Amino acid sequence: MLVNSEPISEDLGYLVLRAGFGGTMFWQHGWPKLMAFGDKVDSFADPFGLGPAFSLILILVAEVLGSALIVLGLWTRIAAIPLIIGMAVVVFMVKGDADFPEKELAAVYLTAFVAILFTGSGRFAIDRISFG
Repeated sequence: MLVNSEPISEDLGYLVLRAGFGGTMFWQHGWPKLMAFGDKVDSFADPFGLGPAFSLILILVAEVLGSALIVLGLWTRIAAIPLIIGMAVVVFMVKGDADFPEKELAAVYLTAFVAILFTGSGRFAIDRISFG
């Protein structure tokens, strides 16, 4: 039997997607922002006029909490929504006038988190262990 025809390969794919994109969002974007909160709080992008501090807190909730939940597979679809919103804001508002290479990474994350929203966590997730 081919590995690709077995249901386990699909669930492993979801795990790789969650761990890869959730993990890199957490370690490369969320955690550094959290550790440099004091340095960024006054100069962070504020596309909605809510104030740079509140905008930074919102993206930190998405990039730290949301991405951690995605990696764990806990409330995966719900956790993907703030990340989708955050990456859409980066692509279409914060870097909206920039050339595509400048917003490419945010667009790739946006695509991945939309895929995670549609696919869910797969069987290798805390949701499946905890809630059946």
